[in-house]
Amino acid sequence: MRDRGEIYSVLLDGSGGATAAPPDLPVPAGPAVHWLHLPRNQPDTLHLLTNCGVDSYVIDALLADETRPRCTVHDRGVLLNLRGVNLSPGAEPEDMISVRFWIEAHRVIGVWRRPLQAVEDVIAGIGRGSAPRTPGDLISRIALRLADRAEPSVTTLNESIDALEEELLTPGADVSAQSLSATRRSAIILRRYMLPQRDALSTLEIEDLDWLGERDRAHLREAAERITRLGEDLETIRDRAQVIHEQVMEHRSERMNRQMLVLSVVAAVFLPLGLLTGLLGINVGGIPLADKPYGFVTVCGVLLAVAAGLVWFFRRIGMFR
Repeated sequence: MRDRGEIYSVLLDGSGGATAAPPDLPVPAGPAVHWLHLPRNQPDTLHLLTNCGVDSYVIDALLADETRPRCTVHDRGVLLNLRGVNLSPGAEPEDMISVRFWIEAHRVIGVWRRPLQAVEDVIAGIGRGSAPRTPGDLISRIALRLADRAEPSVTTLNESIDALEEELLTPGADVSAQSLSATRRSAIILRRYMLPQRDALSTLEIEDLDWLGERDRAHLREAAERITRLGEDLETIRDRAQVIHEQVMEHRSERMNRQMLVLSVVAAVFLPLGLLTGLLGINVGGIPLADKPYGFVTVCGVLLAVAAGLVWFFRRIGMFR
């Protein structure tokens, strides 16, 4: 992973090779392409962008605080914003990282706020001697790596929702509302950026650009299709999480209804018993069996008989079902 303040500048020779280049290199001629990748928060970034002849509209877009995936043709170049999952240790994948590109026929300028592993994969490929040949080749490689890097996160969400569904089928199990909420939230946030990214890549693929070859368009189309599939998976995960939530609420409602039924039956049984004992406990004359030694036992027997009769009656009318 690159250092947060490190500038990456390389000259692609158009035949699979690359050499280090100064950041202020003039726009090369012929098949060569200059790729300049700048950290957004470094003070020299604005100065370098200005020296490269980038106009103020593009500079503002590259240095914007917040961005969403988009593709905009401007003058002789293309402004492309993409996002990738955050795979840094301890980070949440849905905390997506943006990368912004200004793409011309012989120059690609990228600006990053935080390191993105998909870009690092392409840089590692250049280090192994497999450099992109054209600006379209470079962008299509990054787009494909963004899709590849996102797949494990979506797979993890699928596995989480599978585990929650399996737990829901276990009798007596109580599904964790926190885990369910976290899974659904991650799916919603990832999908929020996946669909605009698909549209941005599809827009770039159909633009009439000389530096975008048929092979590059095919790779961009493949990346867009992968992101579409990931977006559909995320939508399915979101819907499954909603179904699980509804089932959890239904199970909790059933348990509460059963508990309320038990309390209602107990209250119904003891209500007449309480009435009888209250009547027998008043401090006035004429209480039956008050002067008999077996009076207490007799009253208890009568109360038990009344309770048994009430239980039989409630069972008969189906209150215990």
